[in-house]
Amino acid sequence: MTKIQQAISKRILVLDGAMGTMLQRYNFTEEDYRGERFKDFPHPLKGNNDLLTLTQPEAIKDVHRQYFAAGADIVETNTFSGTTIGMADYHMEDLVYELNYESAKLAREAADEFTALNPEKPRFVAGSIGPTNRTASLSPDVNDPGFRAITFDELRIAYKEQVEALLDGGSDILLVETIFDTLNAKAALYAIEEVKEERKLDTPVMVSGTITDASGRTLSGQTVEAFLISISHIPLLSVGFNCALGADQLRPYLKRLAHNTALNISAHPNAGLPNAFGQYDQTPEEMQQLIKDYLDENLINIIGGCCGTTPEHIKLIAEVAEMYEPRSLVVGS
Repeated sequence: MTKIQQAISKRILVLDGAMGTMLQRYNFTEEDYRGERFKDFPHPLKGNNDLLTLTQPEAIKDVHRQYFAAGADIVETNTFSGTTIGMADYHMEDLVYELNYESAKLAREAADEFTALNPEKPRFVAGSIGPTNRTASLSPDVNDPGFRAITFDELRIAYKEQVEALLDGGSDILLVETIFDTLNAKAALYAIEEVKEERKLDTPVMVSGTITDASGRTLSGQTVEAFLISISHIPLLSVGFNCALGADQLRPYLKRLAHNTALNISAHPNAGLPNAFGQYDQTPEEMQQLIKDYLDENLINIIGGCCGTTPEHIKLIAEVAEMYEPRSLVVGS
């Protein structure tokens, strides 16, 4: 049994909050994104948050530290777009291994610092594997429904490179997250299993889907139950949902999940829904109360935050989570 499996059997684990929300506070300029190393790069780089691992490593590490200080057990690496597919937008495909390796290394260093301060509460690094900006299930061309912008094999190859680097950099867990197309996720999971088999590893894997709207389905059309069945052939540490919705809108889907699986359940919802300016207004206190409802209903084993959440949100979530037992792993509990 891995250390994280031991920890999750004893208590509700707390995941960190949003990386992007925290980086916005720095107001980084194009020059900041470039740093010295990329000052003459021929394409715009502002907005490539994964690149900040190389050009502003102290800022990234500081975000991790703030989340650990707030009570997080697990932080996610700054690698949401860290595949050749995601980096193609910035003409930086050749940096993928380095970006993932260095991101995992920064998070590992922060985790080890906090574990050393309190060995009774080990801290963990989740290698963040995002969905990419392509979909294997849907056509981006309304006039050609059979067209696909990416193949399963192209996704598998891209994910494999990311997975290898995340593991080499020191990730304890691999988190396939913000899944809007389960076929993309299956390519990531296939790549993970390939690497685990080649390296004879037993790295825990978390899977987190995204319910895109009030229809209660993923973007590729799956219900909660269909999504669960689609990924249940892989041994998983947890299954859950993140992003798109606030904690109150996400609750009915977590309940359906809890009634259909004996896996650990994770949730990292947004801080409510965005306002007209794309900002998230839900206060840490408001979010804490909504998360308390999850805990009262015995829905979760891992809880954190997505868009709009900050260390202030995570601190209050961690405080309330500490008062509850983790969800018992019985279908329908």
